[in-house]
Amino acid sequence: MSTRRRRSDAEVVAAVRTAVIEELVHVGMGKLTMDGIAQRAAIAKTSLYRRWRDPQAVVLDALRADFPQEHPAPAPTNNLRNDLIEALRLMVSWLRTPTARVIGTIIAERARYPELAEAIYSQVFEAKGGRFTGTVLRHYAEAGQIDPTRLTSVVLDIGEALVLKAAFDSDRLPTGRLLIDIVDQAILPAVGVFE
Repeated sequence: MSTRRRRSDAEVVAAVRTAVIEELVHVGMGKLTMDGIAQRAAIAKTSLYRRWRDPQAVVLDALRADFPQEHPAPAPTNNLRNDLIEALRLMVSWLRTPTARVIGTIIAERARYPELAEAIYSQVFEAKGGRFTGTVLRHYAEAGQIDPTRLTSVVLDIGEALVLKAAFDSDRLPTGRLLIDIVDQAILPAVGVFE
């Protein structure tokens, strides 16, 4: 008699999400199959098809589940500067994950996977309220603490762009003082806040 317990639905979903990211890191998007995902997750392929229609649907589900959600501090204890710094720290922490590497690879190869790349923006990033500092800036604009007309696409992306530039320039993710400087010298002045 087997003593192996049956995994719950939540455990199966978690195993599949982990498996698809590991499979992508191992074989890449071009060789990703439902068979490979099922084997890595140790489940029957039919179980995959009950929930997801194809490998791209599994990928999007895993990316959406693992993409962090920024939560600005609620009023009246809110602090724009601190929330922006924390947003950049969250971004840097996330950039160290296999999920971030997978997203980076898919976006870099958007010519090969245009629908998937577009879905990452619409179903992962925007579905969670945007990205990092953009989420914080929109929160403070909605609360009336910064002028919403200042939230141009450039301003919403400036923090992330500077983090990525620093990473490309030094071949490592920025931390500490540089994240604070990005907030103090770039983002806050761009939204008209001078501390």
